[in-house]
Amino acid sequence: MMKYRYLLFDLDGTLTNPEVGVTRSVAYALRQFGIETNDLSELRKLIGPPLLDSFRTLYGFSESQAQQAIEHYREYFTQTGIFENELYLGIDSLLQELASKGYKIVLATSKPEPYAIRILHHFHLHHHFTFICGSNLDNSRRNKGEIIAHILKQMELSADDCIMIGDREHDILGAKANHMDSIGVLFGFGSREELETAGATYVVETVEELRALLFRIEFS
Repeated sequence: MMKYRYLLFDLDGTLTNPEVGVTRSVAYALRQFGIETNDLSELRKLIGPPLLDSFRTLYGFSESQAQQAIEHYREYFTQTGIFENELYLGIDSLLQELASKGYKIVLATSKPEPYAIRILHHFHLHHHFTFICGSNLDNSRRNKGEIIAHILKQMELSADDCIMIGDREHDILGAKANHMDSIGVLFGFGSREELETAGATYVVETVEELRALLFRIEFS
């Protein structure tokens, strides 16, 4: 009997590695404010959390400046950055196996939902998903806790039947806010310390470890 029938997956840093596209898009946006980025790796910390919040907290932007930065980000991202992305090795086969065993797979991402859908179609992953939920283009429902709560409400689910899988503390904290267990993955952009401090129920290092854990839990 499945302990968790519904598997909620984050997108960036969990299913795909969007580093090139996201960091180039952020650098483009910052350049419009006269901020030059010499090393794109410095922008890795912006992958995962809601960008509006990151622009405000990391660069001291006002609400209106952060909104403008998002618009500049999208100028690059929607045309080019969205596809400067790659699927983590083994993810496609993992999703296929999970679906074949009867798991219901759900996307829970802070990325705007239309972009998330385009990315899933680009990598031919969309058919694995029962439900897709992201933030709105007006930057509402961007907090991971809000996104998970929306999924639970729309799908009429109990948190006990679900587990959140993601690479950043925001995934873990969003799950905790909804009384849901979580798995932190280390092949994305978060550290073990970040995930454990946030209170991840489990932490795995690789896609194969994630697969083994999910099937071990199933029979525990």
